[in-house]
Amino acid sequence: MKIAPRQEILSIWRSVVQASWEGGEWRWGDPEGRNSILDAEQLLCIMLPATEVPRFRLDVPDETEDDVADALKRLGSKVQIPQVLVRVLTEYHKRYSRDGTPIFTAGSYLSPLPSTGALNETEQSYDIVESFALSVTLTLATLGFCQVYRASVQSDRQHRQIDELITLANDRLTAAMIGLLRSFTVLVYHVDSDEGRILTRTVNQSAEDRDVVVRKLRDKLRPTIAGLRDLTVGISSVSGIGEAKNLLECGWSWGIIDESSKIDFVSPRYRQEPGYAVDEPYLYFTVQALDGIADLFSSRTVLLGLLDEDQLRLRSALQLRFELTQNYWWTVAGFGSERWPLEDLPWRTTDNIESDYFSLLVTSIATRGLLGQRSNDADLGRLGQVLTELANRARITRRPSENDGAVALHQPGVGIGLSGSEKRAVVQWVAADFAPLLLKRSIRIARHLQDPRLRARQQSTADQVWEHLVERRIVKGEGAGLWDQPSLVFPELTDDGRLSWHHTVRVVESLVFAADLAVTQPLPSSDLEAYAHDLLYEAEHLLDRERLINSTMPGTKLADALERLKILLQRARLVVEARPGTSVALVSEVLRELDKLAAARGDETGGR
Repeated sequence: MKIAPRQEILSIWRSVVQASWEGGEWRWGDPEGRNSILDAEQLLCIMLPATEVPRFRLDVPDETEDDVADALKRLGSKVQIPQVLVRVLTEYHKRYSRDGTPIFTAGSYLSPLPSTGALNETEQSYDIVESFALSVTLTLATLGFCQVYRASVQSDRQHRQIDELITLANDRLTAAMIGLLRSFTVLVYHVDSDEGRILTRTVNQSAEDRDVVVRKLRDKLRPTIAGLRDLTVGISSVSGIGEAKNLLECGWSWGIIDESSKIDFVSPRYRQEPGYAVDEPYLYFTVQALDGIADLFSSRTVLLGLLDEDQLRLRSALQLRFELTQNYWWTVAGFGSERWPLEDLPWRTTDNIESDYFSLLVTSIATRGLLGQRSNDADLGRLGQVLTELANRARITRRPSENDGAVALHQPGVGIGLSGSEKRAVVQWVAADFAPLLLKRSIRIARHLQDPRLRARQQSTADQVWEHLVERRIVKGEGAGLWDQPSLVFPELTDDGRLSWHHTVRVVESLVFAADLAVTQPLPSSDLEAYAHDLLYEAEHLLDRERLINSTMPGTKLADALERLKILLQRARLVVEARPGTSVALVSEVLRELDKLAAARGDETGGR
């Protein structure tokens, strides 16, 4: 890959502290429009690499690498950097807590619909699924960081500070998990409803009779339907889901569902306020919820034992919803034996809105579902092709035409109306993160492809998206080196190059994925491996012949040379299956040296 994750993360860290640290104090993203999402994104730009990529760890100062410490040197020395992080993380957790209860407001990230006026303070105070999901990621990173860091300090005062942060993070994690459970929804509708007609038209790629399609779809969804029917925690009974003429969707709404039931096994100190969001899933928030919930199952979370008893029960309930949602969307997206519904771009939601952005979101969920079913390269490769096509359609890998509507995907983005109960105002969420989200998903698919040609093709797509994003880096001001300034790529746009932590953290997430891909062994090619074995056979045979012809008394120059060639061939034999290209390079060096010996004897025929 052309992406150099280590160098890029260090560059971003330098820019993050440049924008965030002034006069010994942390400068939060937007003093006039702060919210729990924006501030978490700013912190995760540092905390994600520091906890997910071993070479970037900051929790054991003696093991912090020099270039890592240098990138954050504005915060202090190797010893001072984690102290600063503890202080700033504590400040975050205290700010987004009201009367001891964590809050998850979206603030300025919510905007009014074009036909309405500005939102008031109450309308901006809704707890949002995006904040629940980000809080899971941030609190798990915080808890893991604190657990390791605490063991490396001796001061009682520092222990008390760390313990306070651990308590705050644990409370926020539990509250976020409760919020995610109470935001899950199952929407059931009749096949003759508007939603039913749209869904059947989407999945019917072979022009079959509609009743046949409905029967086949429900048959494929049978395990999912059975699982959804049995849900009890945080959700009322799902009526009508078993009826043959009904279809369904599942996932997460944008906030806690209106009239959602309370979680009865957690402490009453976690106040569970009445819900307000419409009882139907949103693709955007479903993707964000799945990303956050996935962190609950990570190897780091399990190995460090970060979850308490209540959190383990909450995780179990969320895991069931996680798996059912993945299975549902993969079944719908990959339905049929010919062209997949997902390949029929753009995706149309059941409220009759279509966008390439929704196709990208469905691809994200479908990838998870496919990987959960032990995917094959053919299906993963098809998902990769969808991403490649989306990169073209979004004018990331193709130049835009004049007044090209695709540019709107990047600015102003896709407006998503957030419906609520009759007592609540209708607000809007604007999603403009198409490019960094596409990069993240492309790298994820490449990571799981086992065919070297398919992986190389997917990495090529990721490289092109990365080049596009590099051009959109802010060039001056406090956000220099960060994102996002799309007008640098699309001159018709008129952005002001304002720093967006939302875009920047998406890029950081992608680089963390790229770092994970970079540490894997290259995929061996069967053709290259066969070629390497053939070369090995020839080289080993010629070396044996040379040792027979020549005197190899120990200590002679020739004996030392032949011994070196023997060692090279042993190494080539050792790596031939895992790295056949490396084996070929080693054997080629041996063959060149052996040919020099043969030429020195005047042997022009190879001994035949």
